[in-house]
Amino acid sequence: MIHEQIKLSVKEAMLAKDEVRLRTVRGVLAAFTNELVSTKRKPQEMLADEDCLNVIRRMVKQRKDSIEQFEKGNRPDLVKSEEAELKILEVYLPKLMSQEEIKPLAEKKMKELGITDKSKFGQLTGMLMKDLKGKADGADVKLVVDALFA
Repeated sequence: MIHEQIKLSVKEAMLAKDEVRLRTVRGVLAAFTNELVSTKRKPQEMLADEDCLNVIRRMVKQRKDSIEQFEKGNRPDLVKSEEAELKILEVYLPKLMSQEEIKPLAEKKMKELGITDKSKFGQLTGMLMKDLKGKADGADVKLVVDALFA
């Protein structure tokens, strides 16, 4: 279970005196507790793996948004910190599909739905995202679908 894995990571980070990893995994545990409380469960319960992955995905998205904002604000020190946390969080997520792996699926779905023009771009992207939920990054799916209509 991911929840237990994160708890062990806290101990490992403490022993290794790895401050960034410790701060990150403690943040993940806090997010798990918040998720439990927000879904009206006891904070001591364990989250299911799917719920854990959803929480971690949200945290990854937050880090990516922060990195983008800090780059715009010319804050390389904060970008570096967020990137370090992002790397740690991504370890707990399953590997996402590459654009090359998405393309054949997108082409197949396009033929299945009989889509031939760009007016159905949103429909194709939505269907693909539904099929690839948790397996592919939405930005990559959008780029692949965009390329199909180029």
